[in-house]
Amino acid sequence: MIKGKYSLVIVSLLVFLSACNQNEDQAESIVKKDDVVQQEDEPVVAEVKAEESVIYPLTGIATEEQNITQRPVAVMINNHPKARPQSGLTKADVVYEVLAEGNITRFLAVFQSEVPDIIGPVRSARDYYIDISKGFHALYISHGWSPSAKERLVSNEVDHINGMLHDGTLFWRADHRNAPHNSYISKDNILQGAELKQYTMMEDVIPFDFLTEEEMKEIKGEQVNKFVIKYDKSETWQSTYEYNQTEQTYKRYSGNEDTVDLESGDSVELTNIFVVQMKHKVIDKEGRRTIDMTSGGKALLMQKGMMQEVEWENHDGRILPVKDGEVVKLVPGRTWVNVVPSLDQYLIQS
Repeated sequence: MIKGKYSLVIVSLLVFLSACNQNEDQAESIVKKDDVVQQEDEPVVAEVKAEESVIYPLTGIATEEQNITQRPVAVMINNHPKARPQSGLTKADVVYEVLAEGNITRFLAVFQSEVPDIIGPVRSARDYYIDISKGFHALYISHGWSPSAKERLVSNEVDHINGMLHDGTLFWRADHRNAPHNSYISKDNILQGAELKQYTMMEDVIPFDFLTEEEMKEIKGEQVNKFVIKYDKSETWQSTYEYNQTEQTYKRYSGNEDTVDLESGDSVELTNIFVVQMKHKVIDKEGRRTIDMTSGGKALLMQKGMMQEVEWENHDGRILPVKDGEVVKLVPGRTWVNVVPSLDQYLIQS
């Protein structure tokens, strides 16, 4: 009996020890499994990369937005003295200043990073402005047209909204100015017009090339703090740029008047001034012109207070600065392009 009891105790003890060993093995197995999971997770965490900053394609300015898909909008803006100060120019990514009739220049303002609530006064279309707009695949906005521009727009060569067809609806007449210097359009009305005409407002915009911080330190050229473009002997038709060393931007003047926004009073601030020489030819008694925007030629580029001689080339509809066969990168910010018949029309002032 005693031996039987001892045998029973021994068997029970062996069963207990066996169970403990199994539990320890299971616990060790769990720990090892957790170790494996932890080891597998660690590389995944290590591979997570910081999101690259997103920049607007036509200014190079960083934004928190992740999808920059606003289609560019190109608006014809009046530069007659009776149309100054204009509305919306301070928010344009790029502005092209080109002669319309006689000595009168007109602006094509390209908006992509921002589209202002009020834009104007809006003026009539010309062929070469349409060509510039096409380089951005922009929605082209004008009020009126030359005969040849009308043919192109009516044939729907480009997506467009024209005040001749929407005066009093999408466009309105301001009561503080007289026609033809009082036609305006808004961001909401542009979007409404695009929807009405079933135009897409989503676009993968081809970006400009922009300089890095280090590359901007290497900009070379002649130091120029004040630069005047003479479209006419009268100061009324002269475009003046002054460089602010502190802000590192250029301010623009029509004659002696600061180019400001009518609503906000803010000044136009620019980082690139690009002056291009193109062949002009007067084609009618109204003084309308054709302009060769494809052949390339001489140009001047001003950045960071320095001016350098470059050339211009047309790359898929866009007028770009080129030097030694390479496209010259832009300083991040807003750009103003002056098209002139001759580079002899400028004056450097201290």
